[in-house]
Amino acid sequence: MADGGEQRRRQDRFHGRIGTGDRPCAHPGCMEPGEFRVPGITRPGFDGPGEWRWMCLDHVRAFNAGYNFFDGMTADEIENAQRPFAGWERETRAFSTSAAGAGPRWADFVDPLDAIGARYAEARTARPDGRPLGEGDRRALQVLGLKADADLKAIRKRYTELVRRYHPDRNGGDRRHEKALQDVISAYTHLKAAPAFA
Repeated sequence: MADGGEQRRRQDRFHGRIGTGDRPCAHPGCMEPGEFRVPGITRPGFDGPGEWRWMCLDHVRAFNAGYNFFDGMTADEIENAQRPFAGWERETRAFSTSAAGAGPRWADFVDPLDAIGARYAEARTARPDGRPLGEGDRRALQVLGLKADADLKAIRKRYTELVRRYHPDRNGGDRRHEKALQDVISAYTHLKAAPAFA
């Protein structure tokens, strides 16, 4: 069973009392012991943990009643501080380039390990500059007959060649290649707007 001193320390910790009473209250003119700490003028930040002031119970209650964490912040700073995912909106480089693509269609594989390997093989198909290619980017490059290392100039050149080849005006009005022409135009439009080729 805990002695009286141990029980008192537990209650004090729960109550918020930290000091031993050897510091005076920071409120001007108060001679009570400063057993509770409150944030000081400098806030915790990059330069260090900030400062603490020590106050008695009555003055810490008054301080807490009037304390405003957002005091001195702009509206944008307040909004950023209140967002539940602050700091997580940036893409982590390690996950952006080495992450696997969408899950495999298990029915397409006999061996589950082949399915997992195919998933990571797709994710490794990235551009030499490190920008990842999405599934739509890979399909569009395939329609144009280009590899992952193609740049925007090569894409434009190939697009021009294929449009000339499939356009009905070049084929005497023959519309047999109309579907291929639409696919080429769609692929070019997709790649032009893709972040990997920006």
